Amino acid sequence: MRYWKPGDIFETQCPKCGAKVEFFKDEVKRRCRCGHEIVNSRLDLGCAQWCPYAEQCLGAVPEEVKARQKAEEKNLLRERIALEMKKYFGTDFKRMNHALKVARFAEQILKSEGGNPLVVLGAAYLHDIGIHEAEKKHGRPSGHFQEIEGPPVAREILKKLAVEPEIAEEICDIVGHHHSPGENESLNFQIVFESDWLVNIEEKGLSQDRAKVQEIVQKAFKTVTGKRLAEERYLA
Repeated sequence: MRYWKPGDIFETQCPKCGAKVEFFKDEVKRRCRCGHEIVNSRLDLGCAQWCPYAEQCLGAVPEEVKARQKAEEKNLLRERIALEMKKYFGTDFKRMNHALKVARFAEQILKSEGGNPLVVLGAAYLHDIGIHEAEKKHGRPSGHFQEIEGPPVAREILKKLAVEPEIAEEICDIVGHHHSPGENESLNFQIVFESDWLVNIEEKGLSQDRAKVQEIVQKAFKTVTGKRLAEERYLA
């Protein structure tokens, strides 16, 4: 507690009787004098997030708190994947910015269409991660060679970050064929595929060819949100 700040001890209002109840930031819940049990909405478990004796120390952690913390951990993991992508590309700002744009579109589509955010955004950040290896080994960053070289690089990054094996394999699967979809791809794949097209239409200079854009939208876009974004951006 010697490192706590003033805001780490605070008061909240009991939703039942209106009385003030004092909380320490690491208290899971407290009982008001009226008998109503209040869950700490600003819970910060600190060391209890990793300590094996957390429940013995703090008592049972409510499921909604566990769910919120799990979501926060996934958000942090996505940020770490993005950071590893930036470190890998280094001064290759063109590829770095492309990946960031794809991830932004993917996030928009995710909000409306659903999908697994960690898989989708992880694959969005890493979808072109094989470009440098393709250039070194094959002399050019074509889609085919890039898809061959991408999964091993992505797998090393995800292993370093201790991403769950099933999640990591799905991300690597998308990275390994994001330019060449099959007939029955998952929603996660489709979101990354459409997000990549939303960026490529502009970067490849196709936005001035209305007929070409219409053809791409008709063939490549299957989600309602992705199609709407493409039409608003390039066909309005």
